[in-house]
Amino acid sequence: MSLQPDTGAQAHAPFGAVRISEHVYWVGALDWRLRDFHGYATERGTTYNAYLVMGEKITLIDAVKAPFRGELLARIASVVDPSRIDYIISNHAEMDHTGCLPELIAATWPERVFASPNGVNALRDHFHPPLDVTAVTDGTTLDLGGLHYTFIETRMLHWPDSMFTWLAEDRVLFSNDAFGMHLASSARFADELPDWLLEHEAAKYYANILLPYSNLVLKLAEKLRALDLPLAIIAPDHGPIWRDNHGRILDLYGRWAAGAPSTKAVVIYDTMWESTAMMASSICEGLAGAGAPVTLLPLAVTPRSDVATALLNAGALLVGSPTLNNTLFPTVADVLTYLRGLKPPRLVGAAFGSYGWSGEAVAQLIETLRAMKIEVLGDGVRVKYVPDADALTQCYALGAMVAERITQQKES
Repeated sequence: MSLQPDTGAQAHAPFGAVRISEHVYWVGALDWRLRDFHGYATERGTTYNAYLVMGEKITLIDAVKAPFRGELLARIASVVDPSRIDYIISNHAEMDHTGCLPELIAATWPERVFASPNGVNALRDHFHPPLDVTAVTDGTTLDLGGLHYTFIETRMLHWPDSMFTWLAEDRVLFSNDAFGMHLASSARFADELPDWLLEHEAAKYYANILLPYSNLVLKLAEKLRALDLPLAIIAPDHGPIWRDNHGRILDLYGRWAAGAPSTKAVVIYDTMWESTAMMASSICEGLAGAGAPVTLLPLAVTPRSDVATALLNAGALLVGSPTLNNTLFPTVADVLTYLRGLKPPRLVGAAFGSYGWSGEAVAQLIETLRAMKIEVLGDGVRVKYVPDADALTQCYALGAMVAERITQQKES
């Protein structure tokens, strides 16, 4: 039995649109069951946001993941017959926003489909035969039925094709994946949700999706300041819509992109017979004793995306692994591979681990951390079988040394 939504049933279900401004309706889909998004643990599901703009000409901005086509059409139908859609704007070609696009075009026969130049190429490469899509370049403004849309290219935030669309009359910025989060909720607006939840899920999204492009986020902030758009609403493609509190997400992005030095340390490890776990605990005591706030994450029970989130505001990463078959423990290797792609900046690092007879893991950890451009302190701590009091004292000292270094870094 398939666990995918039944699009036929959805087309007749009583899904309704939500009005977000004078001309704009949210017509997206809720995915309550999603628990993994290409390696990112989504324990609260997600939304695939799409927006219907009702002017003299009707425009749909973005679509949804293929299995949710029926839900999208049902929400559109609660406002207008979908066949009356005149234009479709695709801000981002990733399949969670375009999966149903060929079927949607076939059902609505729009006059034009618009995307960035890179978006045109991406949609061509996604769908065979290719779709007929018109390229719109950075800064282009189109009058579509009396409403004015300006297109702002945001390349590599987070795909080469990404762009924003600005609707001048309603002062709405459609921001595709930027300023979003993976969060399924009956609330459509961010101000209807608790601040702690918004910041946690937005930080997790930034850390796991946008962190490698932080320098581009800073450039985007400069670009938006220069444009001086009179923002009323930021409408992302995932998660709640920002209206009265949109300044909050802009401030958070500025802080995360800047990546100011921090005295927080993150310790990650896995263990076979608790020896590496004992070492991790002693290292944490050394960090805390020297004044560094510490987060300890056992990888046996911690998703890789939670590690990335913890590192978003950290100054140090300490990694522990037992040696298994002359190499790193699998969970440790997995997380480091994931983190290497995210490129967390300005970290101090250290390595530790236990072994039975060969003991290669610590040297491999140091090599990997250096490859990640992390400043590695010391030669690590290696313990054969079970750590004794002297070994645990060495672990404590390693934690204290790292704490001293990140404190110096923050003060400099």
